[in-house]
Amino acid sequence: MGEIGIGRLEYLYELDYCDILLIKRGYDRRCRQMWSATRWQTYRLMEVQIGTEGMRKSNIDSPKDLLPFPWDRPETHDIDEEYAKEMQELIRSINEANEEGDG
Repeated sequence: MGEIGIGRLEYLYELDYCDILLIKRGYDRRCRQMWSATRWQTYRLMEVQIGTEGMRKSNIDSPKDLLPFPWDRPETHDIDEEYAKEMQELIRSINEANEEGDG
């Protein structure tokens, strides 16, 4: 937690799970922005050094071609039908248990 700037005791005793998730998302977003800026700067520097023709010969048409990051790929959520049915049944049983407890 030191890299984010949160002390150990604060992390353990003062923050709840939601706070920690929000802090992590913000930190991840900041890291992505820094890496994206670095990639863009490198792309532009290479473009100046070797020219646009040299970039085309190297098959580099955009900064993403120069250095692809995991977050550049589209997210895929492969869920099979059996898993989806299990989750629906679980949600249904939780809802029924909640209705019985309220009534």
